[in-house]
Amino acid sequence: MKEKSNLLTEFEGQVNGHRDGHGFVVRDDGQSDVYLPPNEMRAVLHRDRVKVQIVRQDRRGRPEGRVTEILARSESPIIGRLLQESGVWLVAPEDRRYGQDVLIPKGGMGKAQPGQVVVVELTEPPALYGQPVGRIKEVLGEIDDPGMEIEIAVRKYGVPHEFSDAAQAQARALPDKVRPADKKHRIDLTDVPLVTIDGEDARDFDDAVYCEPAKVGRGKGWRLLVAIADVSHYVETGEAIDIDAYERATSVYFPRRVIPMLPEKLSNGLCSLNPEVERLCMVCDMLINAQGDIHAYQFYPAVMFSHGRLTYTEVAAILQNTRGHEAQQREALVPHLLNLHDVYRGLLEARKRRGAVDFETTETQIVCNEVGQIEKIVPRTRNDAHRLIEEAMLAANVCSAEFIQHGKHPGLFRVHEGPTPLKIDILRQYLKALALPYSVSDEPTPLEFQQIASATGDRPDALQIHQMLLRSMSQAIYSPNNEGHFGLAFEAYTHFTSPIRRYPDLLVHRVIKCVLGERKYSLPNLPTPGEAQLKLAKRLADRVKPPTEKPARAKKPNAELLAWQAAGLHCSANERRADEASRDVEAWLKCKYMREHLGEEFSGKVSAATSFGLFVTLDSMYVEGLVHITELGGEYYRFDEARQELRGERTGIRYALGTPVRVQVSRVDLDGRRIDFRLVREGEELVTRAPRDKKGGSAAAAGEGGSARVARKPKPKADEAGQSGPSGIWSGGKAAGKAAGRAGPKPTGKSRKGRR
Repeated sequence: MKEKSNLLTEFEGQVNGHRDGHGFVVRDDGQSDVYLPPNEMRAVLHRDRVKVQIVRQDRRGRPEGRVTEILARSESPIIGRLLQESGVWLVAPEDRRYGQDVLIPKGGMGKAQPGQVVVVELTEPPALYGQPVGRIKEVLGEIDDPGMEIEIAVRKYGVPHEFSDAAQAQARALPDKVRPADKKHRIDLTDVPLVTIDGEDARDFDDAVYCEPAKVGRGKGWRLLVAIADVSHYVETGEAIDIDAYERATSVYFPRRVIPMLPEKLSNGLCSLNPEVERLCMVCDMLINAQGDIHAYQFYPAVMFSHGRLTYTEVAAILQNTRGHEAQQREALVPHLLNLHDVYRGLLEARKRRGAVDFETTETQIVCNEVGQIEKIVPRTRNDAHRLIEEAMLAANVCSAEFIQHGKHPGLFRVHEGPTPLKIDILRQYLKALALPYSVSDEPTPLEFQQIASATGDRPDALQIHQMLLRSMSQAIYSPNNEGHFGLAFEAYTHFTSPIRRYPDLLVHRVIKCVLGERKYSLPNLPTPGEAQLKLAKRLADRVKPPTEKPARAKKPNAELLAWQAAGLHCSANERRADEASRDVEAWLKCKYMREHLGEEFSGKVSAATSFGLFVTLDSMYVEGLVHITELGGEYYRFDEARQELRGERTGIRYALGTPVRVQVSRVDLDGRRIDFRLVREGEELVTRAPRDKKGGSAAAAGEGGSARVARKPKPKADEAGQSGPSGIWSGGKAAGKAAGRAGPKPTGKSRKGRR
């Protein structure tokens, strides 16, 4: 009766298109998405805001709707390729969720040429019996131009990539070096051998470290200095650079290119702790005892002089062999590096006592050539130098959070909540299905997760178990409400160590300075939260726990707290936007890379099992693609959610996480960011090898869609838009070959420290 009462009731929401022509309305009230059939999508486009009426329930009880009113058209530009068909000019959107080509009249062509990638502005929206009409407002270039994938991504995801004229003018007016007046009221640390330790490809250096033995209480310990670039000295609240930095909220990292949060004059110059030049910094000066506990700390502004730009590889080599070539090159710094290694081991022991989660995962790095094409994909190895810096940054971040709390000043904390009851239940079922003698409580602690990870570390399926543990956790966000950091097992945690590339860190610096000066920091008038922030706020609302029997009366948030909440949502949403844009570019590059390997065979392992097939990651290339369920043989496969596996009912063949398989690259769809594999069984001879085709196809697969993973789902309606799929599907027969998976390569981003 309750479902029927919702029929004919109107709801507001945003349209999410699907590449197959239908769509969904994501409701503002957070209830189940409403399915829109293709005929309802004719008059709307992806990301339009609409009012929808539920008219029926499908056979699985899901709501199907009818658009009753278009509330607002999306202002996002449409990016696509200019084509001519039967004398008509049109732009085929690169994002196929738009579903309709845009007609371009002769007067709206500009200087665009056929086949070029362009940005379109709509002049007439779609109608039931008419396609959308637009004009070309920007020509990006040819599809194969170096860096085109980045130009598309920044516009597709709305990443600000050009600084305002006012911000550029302000940056040009900044000095080239630290002036005498800038040094007033600062501690002089220029004689302290602070060093930066980063990756070989790093261009901005926002943290430097130094350590020496010290007496802590009645025992031995260390004095650890973490010096962070003082961006807040040059970027003042409400100025042009600050407005642009807030809009971006974070730097965006692509292979071979960075879109910085700050102008280059600051990010690579004045605020970068480059070697052998004076720089302004904020210092977290800590005393750490032999057990790795922070005994005392203080913050102060200072002037520093970096005594060396070191790399992780270099430092790791020095720590392994203090008489080696690298150590001889840095002879004066070796004792200080050994002190850093000692304090790291102490901090590591404290981490273990806290029970902080520490899963070993494989991160990859894309190595590109001069024109931006992938040469190879290699695993990114973490050594003691990486971990040393990470622990030092974590210590400074914890001190920052505690300092803000003790100062009773509002600020942004990095909040990581524990797993939801639903995720806890799924994890329990998985552990039980594997017959593991471990489980988690209703309100688990990080120590429970770490104990499971440690106990299963030697198993052959350890990587898959750790993956499931990770999946059960929530994403971290920025919030003025301190809820602690579950994964790191900290009661309070924030981000202090990267103000060059993260706006929350810049805010934390400003708050710390105000607490030191016994002043109050006031946020500027921030823009109204946008679409991304509103979507994130709705998702966060779903995490709210049910009230207790006697709920405490909640205080009504004041205007100041609401402003900090808005800033936290903005920074969190734009962090996700940056991640999505980076993943999109890396997916494009991986698809272009795999086009060179059409028809070739590779060994791999199952990285995910779903109701519609298997995702397989290649052992040697670290690229993920989909083996659709229709490629698994002529029998019925059932998806076991508890075991996270597909099982053949007749043969009992099981495909679970970590199962080794051999696959052939069968299709690559560059526009869809998708790679398709077919399973190769032992002893099978492939009748035909698809010849390599640098244009992305073969005699059998030219122009067809393929699959690989970017959080897209397969064609069957049951598996679309987050809806649960059927428990199994017939594999083989006439359907084989027609069905193509609907997913995309799972790129791994550039590793950045302090991201937690």
